[in-house]
Amino acid sequence: MSNEIRSIVAALALASVCGCMAHAATAQSAPQAPGSYASINGLHMYYEVHGAGRPLVLIHGGGSTAQTSFGALIPSLAKHHRVIAPEEQGHGHTADIDRPFSFEQMADDTASLLDQLGVQEADVFGFSNGGRVALVMAIRHPKLVRRLVIASSYSKHDAFAPEFWKGMEHASPDSMPATLRDAYAASSPKPDLARFVAKTKAMMLSTRDLAPEELRAIQAPTLLMIGDSDVVRPEHALELFRTLPHAQLAVFPGAAHGAYMGAAESAKRGSQQPEMAAAMIEEFLSAP
Repeated sequence: MSNEIRSIVAALALASVCGCMAHAATAQSAPQAPGSYASINGLHMYYEVHGAGRPLVLIHGGGSTAQTSFGALIPSLAKHHRVIAPEEQGHGHTADIDRPFSFEQMADDTASLLDQLGVQEADVFGFSNGGRVALVMAIRHPKLVRRLVIASSYSKHDAFAPEFWKGMEHASPDSMPATLRDAYAASSPKPDLARFVAKTKAMMLSTRDLAPEELRAIQAPTLLMIGDSDVVRPEHALELFRTLPHAQLAVFPGAAHGAYMGAAESAKRGSQQPEMAAAMIEEFLSAP
């Protein structure tokens, strides 16, 4: 497997912050963050709120934080929305607890956070693994989800090339892109890479495919976004577009996993695609 694919695997699925995170980082407490915390299903769950308006929930990618996934878009999105950006179990400023990782649990945790914040309906924007969480939210909590934005995400295993799953089986803490490694080391209150990698691998390798009838039951209008050089196959995005009953599809040219939205692990200096993506998202969310 090439170094590029190995990095993408880590960016999508692991917070595999390699050994250079070191014991010194483990011994230090995370610096004060700009967000707040809520007690959610046993979690001390971190979340940020930016702007005002109709609620827009941002669900980060695997191994990421709210800012590494969405930092390039939040200033634009917060002009017209109350942006709520949680960090899921074991990610960013939210410490891990003694239970497995699962997309279903993350969806329920996010729904519980919204309930605690008094949000009865929200638009939900998920990137990568966060997109899978958003799809599960729309299935398990349909009344809560008004519109969906699903970026570089998937509903079943063959969304990825076979090499992805071979890499996942052998994933280790050595795979993490430096930007995500540094963000994890700076934010995690209780960093434990070996534990994180093991739990993430278990979640990914045991995840079931979402059934077509589950996807067809999603009534929320959905904007699907993907890069034509994404780790998720564009053919899968097209299949999702054909399956979801109210979907739109945007394919960004020359864009790797999350590059079109400025995700930290793949952002291109000087690219105008994040600005284009923000305008496209705003037009979709504000449509009648």
